[in-house]
Amino acid sequence: MGEMLSLLPEYAPGEFDSRHRLVIIAAQRAKQLVQGARMAGPSKFTKETSIALDEVLRHKVKFLIGKEARDAIKESKRVKEGETERLAMMTGEDAKEIKKELSVYVDDTVKPAAPEGEE
Repeated sequence: MGEMLSLLPEYAPGEFDSRHRLVIIAAQRAKQLVQGARMAGPSKFTKETSIALDEVLRHKVKFLIGKEARDAIKESKRVKEGETERLAMMTGEDAKEIKKELSVYVDDTVKPAAPEGEE
């Protein structure tokens, strides 16, 4: 990785306000790769951290900073909360349909005990 950092000016002169920001962005991308995200293209590297750094430096990964990043986080939370609220409001026919579909997999109904002498 030291080899790559020494090449930083060759990759993206003046693009990052600090190496700290570059490391954070590459770390987030490496985490995505470890969790199964596809590579943005072929790479000469084999480790997720090196692939991530290479992708960031070659402009294969988009990222937001500052106010744009904060706005994107707020929007993401708003969408997630809206989806959660929509699911929580499901009642009536929707809930019955879901329960019906799930009953195929799990039958949690309590069966009444047969009265004595009626077997």
